[in-house]
Amino acid sequence: MLAGSLSGAIDVELDWPDDGLRCESMPRPDSEGIRLRFSGEVGTERLAIIIALPALDAGATGDGFDSNVTITVEDSGRFFSTPNLDTCWTDVATNEPVSDQAGGFNVVGSLSCVGPLGEINGDAFVDVRDLRFSGVASWSKQ
Repeated sequence: MLAGSLSGAIDVELDWPDDGLRCESMPRPDSEGIRLRFSGEVGTERLAIIIALPALDAGATGDGFDSNVTITVEDSGRFFSTPNLDTCWTDVATNEPVSDQAGGFNVVGSLSCVGPLGEINGDAFVDVRDLRFSGVASWSKQ
Protein backbone atom coordinates (compact mmCIF):
# COMPACT_ATOMS: atom_id res chain seq x y z
CA MET A 1 0.00 0.00 0.00
CA LEU A 2 1.15 3.51 -0.75
CA ALA A 3 -0.89 6.67 -0.20
CA GLY A 4 -0.14 10.38 -0.04
CA SER A 5 0.03 13.62 -2.01
CA LEU A 6 2.43 14.87 -4.65
CA SER A 7 2.31 18.43 -5.96
CA GLY A 8 4.32 20.56 -8.32
CA ALA A 9 5.43 18.95 -11.59
CA ILE A 10 3.44 15.86 -10.57
CA ASP A 11 0.14 16.79 -8.95
CA VAL A 12 -1.74 13.73 -7.71
CA GLU A 13 -3.33 12.09 -4.69
CA LEU A 14 -1.85 8.61 -4.54
CA ASP A 15 -3.91 5.73 -3.22
CA TRP A 16 -2.30 2.53 -4.43
CA PRO A 17 -3.74 -0.56 -2.70
CA ASP A 18 -1.69 -3.76 -2.69
CA ASP A 19 -3.35 -5.07 -5.85
CA GLY A 20 -2.64 -1.82 -7.76
CA LEU A 21 0.98 -1.59 -6.72
CA ARG A 22 4.28 -3.22 -7.43
CA CYS A 23 6.69 -3.27 -4.48
CA GLU A 24 10.32 -4.38 -4.60
CA SER A 25 13.26 -4.01 -2.26
CA MET A 26 17.00 -4.30 -2.31
CA PRO A 27 19.83 -3.80 0.17
CA ARG A 28 21.72 -0.53 -0.21
CA PRO A 29 25.42 -0.60 -1.19
CA ASP A 30 27.70 -2.07 1.48
CA SER A 31 24.57 -3.52 3.17
CA GLU A 32 23.77 -0.12 4.71
CA GLY A 33 20.00 -0.21 5.10
CA ILE A 34 17.37 -0.90 2.49
CA ARG A 35 15.66 0.57 -0.55
CA LEU A 36 11.91 0.15 -1.03
CA ARG A 37 10.58 0.70 -4.56
CA PHE A 38 6.87 1.27 -5.16
CA SER A 39 5.38 1.71 -8.62
CA GLY A 40 1.88 2.24 -9.91
CA GLU A 41 -0.27 3.89 -12.54
CA VAL A 42 -1.12 7.60 -12.55
CA GLY A 43 -3.34 8.31 -15.51
CA THR A 44 -1.47 7.10 -18.59
CA GLU A 45 1.94 7.13 -16.86
CA ARG A 46 3.67 4.81 -14.44
CA LEU A 47 5.44 6.36 -11.44
CA ALA A 48 8.13 4.74 -9.34
CA ILE A 49 8.90 6.00 -5.84
CA ILE A 50 12.09 4.77 -4.19
CA ILE A 51 12.63 5.31 -0.47
CA ALA A 52 16.21 4.64 0.67
CA LEU A 53 16.68 4.11 4.41
CA PRO A 54 20.45 3.82 5.06
CA ALA A 55 20.17 3.37 8.85
CA LEU A 56 17.23 0.93 8.91
CA ASP A 57 18.04 -2.62 9.97
CA ALA A 58 15.78 -5.67 9.77
CA GLY A 59 13.30 -5.54 12.66
CA ALA A 60 14.12 -1.94 13.68
CA THR A 61 11.35 0.58 14.31
CA GLY A 62 11.29 4.19 15.44
CA ASP A 63 10.94 7.78 14.33
CA GLY A 64 13.18 9.98 12.23
CA PHE A 65 15.16 7.58 10.00
CA ASP A 66 17.02 9.76 7.47
CA SER A 67 15.75 8.99 3.97
CA ASN A 68 16.59 9.68 0.35
CA VAL A 69 13.63 9.73 -2.01
CA THR A 70 13.58 9.43 -5.79
CA ILE A 71 10.50 9.68 -8.01
CA THR A 72 10.68 8.66 -11.65
CA VAL A 73 8.15 8.93 -14.42
CA GLU A 74 8.99 5.64 -16.11
CA ASP A 75 10.01 5.70 -19.78
CA SER A 76 10.13 9.53 -19.81
CA GLY A 77 13.62 10.38 -18.53
CA ARG A 78 12.11 12.52 -15.71
CA PHE A 79 13.69 12.03 -12.28
CA PHE A 80 13.10 13.95 -9.04
CA SER A 81 15.26 13.36 -5.97
CA THR A 82 16.23 14.65 -2.55
CA PRO A 83 19.52 16.56 -2.52
CA ASN A 84 20.82 14.90 0.66
CA LEU A 85 19.83 13.01 3.81
CA ASP A 86 18.57 16.01 5.80
CA THR A 87 15.49 16.73 3.64
CA CYS A 88 13.27 13.67 4.32
CA TRP A 89 12.80 11.23 7.15
CA THR A 90 10.74 8.11 7.74
CA ASP A 91 8.89 6.99 10.86
CA VAL A 92 8.79 3.16 10.88
CA ALA A 93 5.89 1.76 12.92
CA THR A 94 6.22 -1.91 11.93
CA ASN A 95 9.19 -3.98 10.74
CA GLU A 96 8.43 -7.64 11.37
CA PRO A 97 9.17 -10.94 9.63
CA VAL A 98 6.73 -12.18 7.01
CA SER A 99 5.93 -15.83 7.67
CA ASP A 100 5.52 -16.90 4.03
CA GLN A 101 8.61 -15.15 2.63
CA ALA A 102 12.05 -16.22 3.83
CA GLY A 103 14.04 -13.17 4.89
CA GLY A 104 11.17 -10.79 4.16
CA PHE A 105 10.01 -8.11 6.61
CA ASN A 106 6.75 -6.18 6.46
CA VAL A 107 7.77 -2.53 6.79
CA VAL A 108 5.02 0.01 7.54
CA GLY A 109 5.79 3.69 7.89
CA SER A 110 5.30 7.28 6.85
CA LEU A 111 7.63 9.63 5.03
CA SER A 112 7.88 13.39 5.56
CA CYS A 113 9.98 15.94 3.67
CA VAL A 114 10.79 19.54 4.60
CA GLY A 115 11.68 20.54 1.07
CA PRO A 116 10.87 19.62 -2.52
CA LEU A 117 12.53 16.95 -4.63
CA GLY A 118 14.31 18.73 -7.46
CA GLU A 119 14.28 17.48 -11.04
CA ILE A 120 17.63 15.88 -11.91
CA ASN A 121 17.72 17.06 -15.53
CA GLY A 122 15.46 20.12 -15.36
CA ASP A 123 14.23 22.92 -13.11
CA ALA A 124 10.88 21.49 -11.92
CA PHE A 125 10.18 20.03 -8.49
CA VAL A 126 7.80 17.71 -6.65
CA ASP A 127 6.60 18.19 -3.07
CA VAL A 128 5.83 15.00 -1.13
CA ARG A 129 3.20 15.23 1.60
CA ASP A 130 1.85 12.66 4.02
CA LEU A 131 3.27 9.59 2.25
CA ARG A 132 2.25 6.36 3.99
CA PHE A 133 3.46 2.95 2.87
CA SER A 134 3.55 -0.74 3.58
CA GLY A 135 5.88 -3.11 1.73
CA VAL A 136 8.00 -6.21 2.07
CA ALA A 137 11.73 -5.59 2.47
CA SER A 138 14.53 -8.11 2.18
CA TRP A 139 18.01 -7.31 3.47
CA SER A 140 19.48 -10.43 1.83
CA LYS A 141 21.18 -10.08 -1.55
CA GLN A 142 19.30 -11.98 -4.26
